[in-house]
Amino acid sequence: MNQPPLPIDLPPVQEPVTRLPTQPSQARVLRPIRNQAEMMVRDLDSLVTAEHPVRAIWAFLEGLDLSDFYAPIKAVLDQPGRPASDPQVLLALWVYATVDGVGSARRLDRLCHEHDVYCWLCGTVPVDYHLLSDFRVAHQGALDKLLTKIVATMMAQDLVQLNQVAQDGVRVRTSAGAGSFRRRDRLGQFLAEAEAQVQRLAQEREHPEPGVSRREQAARQRAAEERAERVQEALRQLPEVEAAKARQRRTKSKADGKKVTEAQVSTTDAEARVMKLADGGYRPAYNVQLVTEVGSGVIVAAAVVNQGSDVGQGPPMEAQVAQRTGEHPGAYLMDGGFATCEDVTALEKLGITVYAPVKLPRNKPEEARYQPHYGDSPQVLGWRQRMSTDAAKAVYRLRASTAEWANAQARSHGLLPFTVRGLNKVLSVVLLVVIAHNLMRWSALTA
Repeated sequence: MNQPPLPIDLPPVQEPVTRLPTQPSQARVLRPIRNQAEMMVRDLDSLVTAEHPVRAIWAFLEGLDLSDFYAPIKAVLDQPGRPASDPQVLLALWVYATVDGVGSARRLDRLCHEHDVYCWLCGTVPVDYHLLSDFRVAHQGALDKLLTKIVATMMAQDLVQLNQVAQDGVRVRTSAGAGSFRRRDRLGQFLAEAEAQVQRLAQEREHPEPGVSRREQAARQRAAEERAERVQEALRQLPEVEAAKARQRRTKSKADGKKVTEAQVSTTDAEARVMKLADGGYRPAYNVQLVTEVGSGVIVAAAVVNQGSDVGQGPPMEAQVAQRTGEHPGAYLMDGGFATCEDVTALEKLGITVYAPVKLPRNKPEEARYQPHYGDSPQVLGWRQRMSTDAAKAVYRLRASTAEWANAQARSHGLLPFTVRGLNKVLSVVLLVVIAHNLMRWSALTA
């Protein structure tokens, strides 16, 4: 007989206990103690591994003659004077900072106190951003000679052959703003205002205002004098720009009917020129010219011009290559912006084989590209005939993988909008970029 199941006593259902959030004062955590004195033993040499590239840069600079960087130092042995910071340390800091993409003296100063690699380079040598900034732009001649020594050293090691070189120009933005460009009448007005301000501040120094320190007065006077000098430099550069505008009126206005604007010069960077950049826009820039050896990727010549086009830059850069290396390259690769009949003739007369695209004459069929033209020199005729062959076109294709690659490497090393003003200072920055690039190529080729 089936019986009903016996009742089962189940435990009562307990409601979940809601846990209150822990208050910060109740939490048991390890808190920082910053007022406790500790003894820290630090070895700078152990901060950088043996394979770090900064050691290769330092070792390469140690093997070079850097006497040009030491020549301006007035503190010498057995004579009074405070010791100067070692120029080799300052040079190594800027070279490695350039490799690292650091182009600001203030940022480099911070890294020298915070980053282990830069602390290793300093090795307790005192540096500050004023010293770093002045060093970069005050040794242009020494940097130029150093580049020559580096190229000569790599040629002695058979790392650079000069069988083929490729040239290209890259336009780099300047720190001058587009609104800083003024015409002649405005420049004259600015100069009068700047000179009047200089005279007014000179009178105020004789009868200073209450509450204004001498240091502040000197800073005002210096700023006014520098502004007057910049405007005067703009007026000195104006005839050159006016001459260029006159040439444009004779050529472009007749060709396409476009009106040429009036000549203007920047009051902040008088040597900068408005150029067409890679994005198609027109902004103040400098034209950086680089010549790269095809086999190694080593830059063997560098220059900075304030000319928007590359016309006429081939022979001067080849002359710089010959001056640095002591020989002419076997083949010269350049794009159509360099290839004028005059430049091709000048290079071919030196025994150099030119590889450059031949421009198609206006309103002519494609087959007229390589045909002889009236007035062609024998060198130009040979160049036209050579570039019609597939072998020459294959050689010319090496230019993009060499020159364009070198431009990209230079940009990664800090060839970005310049923070310095003037051709001389800009050239110093470019030389540092080229030296850093070549040292990295030396490290890669000898690995």
